[in-house]
Amino acid sequence: MPPLDGDLWSILWLSLRVSGVAVLISSLIGIPCGVWLGLSQRRGRHLLSAVIQTGMALPPVVVGLVLYILLSRSGPLAFLGWLFTPKAMIVAQTVLALPFVIGITMSSVAAVPSELPLQIRTLGASAWQCRWAVLREARHGVLLAVAAAFGRSISEVGAVLIVGGNIQGHTRVLTTAIVLETGKGDFAFALALGAVLLLLALAVNLLIARLQRGRWPA
Repeated sequence: MPPLDGDLWSILWLSLRVSGVAVLISSLIGIPCGVWLGLSQRRGRHLLSAVIQTGMALPPVVVGLVLYILLSRSGPLAFLGWLFTPKAMIVAQTVLALPFVIGITMSSVAAVPSELPLQIRTLGASAWQCRWAVLREARHGVLLAVAAAFGRSISEVGAVLIVGGNIQGHTRVLTTAIVLETGKGDFAFALALGAVLLLLALAVNLLIARLQRGRWPA
């Protein structure tokens, strides 16, 4: 098994950077959408819920293929020049993580007793203050949504392999490195990389569990 040299640290750093940015973007978009859907009583809510739940089962290779076509030299987004770059990998992971953030946040908000928003509104709270109070009440589910999004992102291999290309020193992350080392027959190093991936996921989930036990600002 190779030592923990610069290549391994660059792979680890890129994995954290790509997944971290993807989770941040999906959270900034998904949490407000999930709160809105969880509180909404409109007719199309059930249809949107079905679409989001379907999105949780999106095959990564299909997402990677669609993005590859869009970003390729003959695709409509070729001018971005993102193919085989970390930016394309971030987009792929964001697409895969977003349904988890929206869906779990929506379910957590919908589980909050309906009397709470009514009580807050009768006290003179604005619509924004009402949503914030409901979000605080559903905070454990929201943090679970972020944890699920990170797990989906950091463990993804199909889409990032297609749009990233697994280029050494440029787009190689832990999951694609595991695929490469397995193909080379270096199972010991592949297992070591898998252990690093599991430890990384464990560390993030322990951090989120600690936040769940903490207090949110009023």
